[in-house]
Amino acid sequence: MKIAVVGTGYVGISNAVLLAQRNHVVALDVNKRKVAQINARVSPIGDAEIEEYLANRNLDLVATVDREAAYRDADFVLVATPTDYDPETNYFNTSTVEAVIGDALAMAPNALIIVKSTVPVGFTDRIRAERGTDAVVFSPEFLREGRALFDNLHPSRIIVGNTHPRAIDFARLLLDASLKPEASILQTGNIEAEAIKLFANTYLAMRVAFFNELDTYAAAHGAASRQIIEGVCLDPRIGMFYNNPSFGYGGYCLPKDTKQMLANYKDVPQNLIQAIVSSNTTRKDFVASEVLKRNPRVVGIHRLAMKAGSDNFRASSILGVMKRLKAKGVEVIVYEPLIEESALFNSRIVHDLDAFNQEADVIIANRVTPELSDVADKVYSRDLFGVDS
Repeated sequence: MKIAVVGTGYVGISNAVLLAQRNHVVALDVNKRKVAQINARVSPIGDAEIEEYLANRNLDLVATVDREAAYRDADFVLVATPTDYDPETNYFNTSTVEAVIGDALAMAPNALIIVKSTVPVGFTDRIRAERGTDAVVFSPEFLREGRALFDNLHPSRIIVGNTHPRAIDFARLLLDASLKPEASILQTGNIEAEAIKLFANTYLAMRVAFFNELDTYAAAHGAASRQIIEGVCLDPRIGMFYNNPSFGYGGYCLPKDTKQMLANYKDVPQNLIQAIVSSNTTRKDFVASEVLKRNPRVVGIHRLAMKAGSDNFRASSILGVMKRLKAKGVEVIVYEPLIEESALFNSRIVHDLDAFNQEADVIIANRVTPELSDVADKVYSRDLFGVDS
């Protein structure tokens, strides 16, 4: 099979590498630097498995900026371009997805187009009706930052909108390329597949918000948060996982997906979805207020990424805390080895860890690492278990 993958972020590059084990894959991106990296077998994102597979595995994968070359004779086209939440329209901005679908229909008329980008519920069926085609289906992704290929190799489930005869063929391609042949394939309508993605991520955000609010309560009453969490989670219906307090949920998916889920409830009664979105804001307010109680002159932000092994800062909860501290007139400095610039949002980047540790009166860290052990008395964190949520 020839498969064109449009977009080489977490979703695109992980699917491209996965499928290139058994198929000819052409990754299309407008970013020439990322194209060059992929062709040099260097991962454009921080992901251990992608780095290993690109460097050491026999992959039939090429990257290009040439649209016609990518689409020509493609059997499947995977759309993996970003759809950021647009606060003005209250929906995902799907303009790039729609443009890619238009190109694919024109340049790969015999291909089945698989939308992997997260979209509003009802998007795929609307596009099919507007374009007069059934050759567009939705298939959601359930990937963690920094472990995207691992999650594709070990899928919890494979879901595809079963509204085209070849949709099941694509699902089997994913299964055959994985290391989990027993994974379930679930065929649904496109609307149902879109809703599964948003509800799944909203549930995860709800779990993060719940344990963060538990931790807020414990901190406010001088109680041992870890003991409460362990006692609650020993109930097998709850489980000892995804329960480590943080500064709030963030990253590529949860902030925008929960807001999109809320927008999809515009004409439907709800209370819980709004509470999940609001809870994330409240948590950042609480964290900032706790730091301010220490009366710091200089606050150091230790690392910006949400998770260990990730290089993504987008919608990181610690940025929200940083903004609140600066609004109160506190000087904020940042230690982030992945940033080469000298400043971020008008805050100094301190590239030397020892200098950073010495200058900061309080160091806030969403996740505590061993490199902070020498200044543990300065560190403010709600990290109780030393793992990512």
